[in-house]
Amino acid sequence: MKKSKNQPKPKASLHPKNRHQGRYDLKQLIESCKELAPFVKKNEHGDESIDFFNPEAVKALNTALLKHFYEVTYWEIPENYLCPPIPGRADYIHYAAQLLGESNYGNTPIGNNIKCLDIGVGANCIYPIIGNYEYGWSFIGADIDEKALENAQKIIDKNFNAGTSAPLSEHQNFNFRLQSNSKDVFYGILKKEEQIDITICNPPFHASAEEANAGTQRKINNLKGKRVTEVVKNFSGKNTELRCDGGENKFIRNMVRESKKFSETVFWFTSLVSKQSNLKSIYSALDNENAVAVKTIPMGQGNKTSRIVAWTFLTPNQQKEWRNTRWNK
Repeated sequence: MKKSKNQPKPKASLHPKNRHQGRYDLKQLIESCKELAPFVKKNEHGDESIDFFNPEAVKALNTALLKHFYEVTYWEIPENYLCPPIPGRADYIHYAAQLLGESNYGNTPIGNNIKCLDIGVGANCIYPIIGNYEYGWSFIGADIDEKALENAQKIIDKNFNAGTSAPLSEHQNFNFRLQSNSKDVFYGILKKEEQIDITICNPPFHASAEEANAGTQRKINNLKGKRVTEVVKNFSGKNTELRCDGGENKFIRNMVRESKKFSETVFWFTSLVSKQSNLKSIYSALDNENAVAVKTIPMGQGNKTSRIVAWTFLTPNQQKEWRNTRWNK
C-alpha cells in the first residue's frame, strides 16, 4: 500500500497556472471595476495599495479580481460572511487539477463531465467560479447554511442572466445542496452511485471563538508589527465558517471516516490543512480506514504556508477503469 505522506518544504509562491502572480495591478483592476478606486491609497512605502484590514476594501478587491480575471459580472455576499482571498482559492483549484492530471497520464481532465464537490461552499461561491472558469468542471456546492446556499445560487443566476460568454454562463454546471445534519459531510449530500472526480474542502480552522480571535491577532501582529486592541477579521466569516467543535483536526478526521463509505464513487478526496501539527492524527485516521494512496501537496504564498491532504480508496485497476470510462472515453 503505497502512500506519500512526507511533506516537502512548502514553496512561498503560487501555482504556475495561477493568474494572480506578483503584485496586484490596481490600475488595471480599477479599469475593470471602478468601485475599487475609493479604496486605493498610498501606503507608508509610497506604493498604491488597499487597507487589507478594511473588510469593505477586501470585498471591493475580490469583486474586481473576479470581474477582471473570471468575467464575473455580479458578486455580492451578505454582511459578515466569509470574503476569502482569491489567489489562495485559485491555488487550491489548480493543485486539484494537477492531482487529477497526475492520475490521468499527465493530462488534466476538463469539461463539465468532471464533477467536483465543494464541501462548505459558502455564500461567496469562489471555488465553483474559478474551477468552472479554468477547467469547465461542474460543481456540487454543499453547506449547512441555507442563506449561504441561496446567495451562492444568486451569484450563478445573476451571471447566467447577464448573458456572458464565459463558461460560468453554463447554468447547469452548478448544483447547491443543503446539509441538514451539521455532523455529516457526505451523507445527505451525495446520491447513491453518484460519481465525483474530486472533493475539495476548506474546513473550519478553529475549535473555539477564543482560538479564532487569537489566530486573527497573530496575523495582525505579524503584518503590522504591533499589538492592536481591537481584533477585526478582514475576511469576516460566520461562526460555522470559522470554527467547529474540535476544529479542523476533528472535522477532517470525521471526513476521512465518512469518506470510506463512498470509496468506490469518489476518485480523490481532498482537504486543506492549515496546521501542520494536525497531519499526524489525520494520517493515522487514513491508516485506520485503509486508504490506498495518500498525498500531501504543499502550498505557499509569501509568509503563509498550508497544504492539501488528498486520499483515494480506489485500487490501481479501479483507477484505470475510472480513467477509461469518465476521463478518456
